[in-house]
Parts: sequence; structure tokens; C-alpha cells
Amino acid sequence: MDSSNDEIIYDFPPFIKVHKDGHVERYNEVETVEAGYDPDTGVQSKDVVISPESSIKARIFIPQINNPAHKLPLLVHYHGGGFCTGSAFQIETKNFLTSLVSEVNIVAVSIDYRLAPEHPLPIAYEDSWAGLQWVATHFNGLGPDPWLNAHADFGRVVLAGESAGANTAHYVAIQAGSTGLAGLKIQGLIMVHPSFGGVEPRRMYKFLCPSSSGCDDDPKLNPAVDPNLKKMSADRVLICVAEKDSMRFRGKVISSLINKPINDVKAAALAEQVFNLLIGPANGVA
Repeated sequence: MDSSNDEIIYDFPPFIKVHKDGHVERYNEVETVEAGYDPDTGVQSKDVVISPESSIKARIFIPQINNPAHKLPLLVHYHGGGFCTGSAFQIETKNFLTSLVSEVNIVAVSIDYRLAPEHPLPIAYEDSWAGLQWVATHFNGLGPDPWLNAHADFGRVVLAGESAGANTAHYVAIQAGSTGLAGLKIQGLIMVHPSFGGVEPRRMYKFLCPSSSGCDDDPKLNPAVDPNLKKMSADRVLICVAEKDSMRFRGKVISSLINKPINDVKAAALAEQVFNLLIGPANGVA
């Protein structure tokens, strides 16, 4: 065995190491958990296949249903993890969304996109957009999933994500607006610690997305150069940035660029925070 294959040619802590032979080693393997019934909250969850061809999947959460005739707001969630780690099926995502669905009384769908570098960007973006399009097929009650047909109010939809998931949710909101996606009324976009670029090139992003310069000329890293930014589909936007997060400045800049009334765009700075992916009473911080 050639020991030189063990040589690490790319190291992007705390996400991945890439060996000379192409093997990708993740610093932290994701712990996934099965969907099902949560006896503490009454929330039910299940996994669905969005596209058998590309293996895009999602996990759907519904609260305890007391009035089947009453439709509930819908949250479409995208997980974080630098586009190369994380999952809609990881324990942190399940704990967070189970708690949120129970407390707020909503339906939630977490889209599981394929990860880079095995599936180079922009595949994660394409999967995420395909996921929202799949959700939209349920607007008339005739979609492939009975839970969404029966319980989701497609006139009250919010997109949300943390870190890379916030970047993705932002991208999907722009796609929905620029293409005129039918069937959904996107009332809100929530970006928690969004992962966009800064002045310096982002080496990891460039590696994960070979077609990108990793610099400010890429609209996925710098929304200011996106010609479709003002077409974003979201009535209200909430951007949460951490006081000590190195990417906080771009999040603040985005809030000033979005073509919404000032009262409908909020940039909330979370004092003394560095960076958290998921925060919730059920799982603490991840």
C-alpha cells in the first residue's frame, strides 16, 4: 500500500480533510436518528423520497393534530454544515424541529441535499431548489405526500436555515421569486448565522464548488452582485448574526440590500455569540 496516499492535500477544519487518493475524512461524523413519534411532544415525523433519480430526501414533521380541518403554517428548513457535513436526519435537526413544531404549532419539512465534495456544488443548491418545487406540488391538495396535502397551509410558508443552510434558503428564495414559483406564498425568510463570503477568497468553498472563484464575484457568496436579489420571494426577512462570527459583516450588508420595507427586514446581532448551528430547548447547542 502506498503510504503517500495518506497524505492530506486539503484540510478545512472543523469540516473535512481530503487525502491524496481522494478519500474525504470528516472531522465529525453525523449521528442520524430514525423518524417517528415523539411521546413527549406528540410530534410525528417521517422520511420521504423527493427524487429517486438523485436520491433527494426530506423529513416531514407534524404536531399533534387537534383540528384536522385547520391548516398550519409551513416551515421549509435547510441544514447547515459548510455544504459538506450535516443532514436533515441528524439528531440535532430532529430535536430542534420537533421542539419548534410542538411549540409553534406548524408543519416542517427539512430538505436533505447531497453533500460536497463527493457531489460538488452547485448540486446542493439544485437539490434544495428541487425540494421546494416538490413541496409546491402539494398546493392544491393533490401532491404525493398526504401529510402535506392535509395539514400544510401553502399560503403561509417560511424558508429557514442556519449557516450554509441560511445561504441555501436565501438562494432558494431568490429562485422562487425570479422564476415565479406557483403554489406557495413565501411570507418569511429566516437566516441564522448565514454563511456568505467576505473580502478574502474562500478556499474551502472554491474547492467544494470548482465553478466558483470563491470570491466576491460569485452571487452565492456575495448577494450584492446577484441581479435577481430584488426578486427574492419573501415578504419579511430575519437575519441573525453572531457578534464574534467572522462572517457577520456580510449578513448585515445583505439586510441593507434586500428590496423590502425597513420594518420587514431585521438584522439581529446576538451579543457574545461566536457561531451556533442549532439552538433549541431540546438539544442545547450544536
